[in-house]
Amino acid sequence: MKQQAITGVSPDYESVVEDVYPSIAATSIGQFLNNLYNSIPVRIWGVRISYLFALITAPLGALVYLLMKVVGERYVVTNRSVRRMTAIGIRLLESIPLSQIASVTIDPDSRQEFYRTGDIRLSNANGDTLLLMRGIPYPERFQQVINETREARSHVTASLARIQARK
Repeated sequence: MKQQAITGVSPDYESVVEDVYPSIAATSIGQFLNNLYNSIPVRIWGVRISYLFALITAPLGALVYLLMKVVGERYVVTNRSVRRMTAIGIRLLESIPLSQIASVTIDPDSRQEFYRTGDIRLSNANGDTLLLMRGIPYPERFQQVINETREARSHVTASLARIQARK
């Protein structure tokens, strides 16, 4: 058996680092519900009065959530790429190699307070959008995962190049 520097991660094979499913905030219904839930800023005991609308619209939110799990998509970060895949199954919709990603940003206008989501934009060195991931829960954390994986991949690539140069 070949030794690995990091258990479970090999420079020869693609390994999943993390995957995330978009929130219902990625849909127009989710955006409408977010606006509804934040429509009345008055608070009682620290809770917005408009959050009562969440109790009334819970079945609609649950239906959208279930539909997204069946016919939606998910985002997968591997040690080589960021992928957009179907929510169920293994069908690849889009793949962006980590080496092409120059910046990972959260669109400031995409933030939704109720769902705690945001849109993450992957851009190349020219500033062109490679992939826009909508409705990502806790986007700062997922942004950090992508940045750390991208940085680790560049270190691995540089180390492998140095090793090959020695041969």
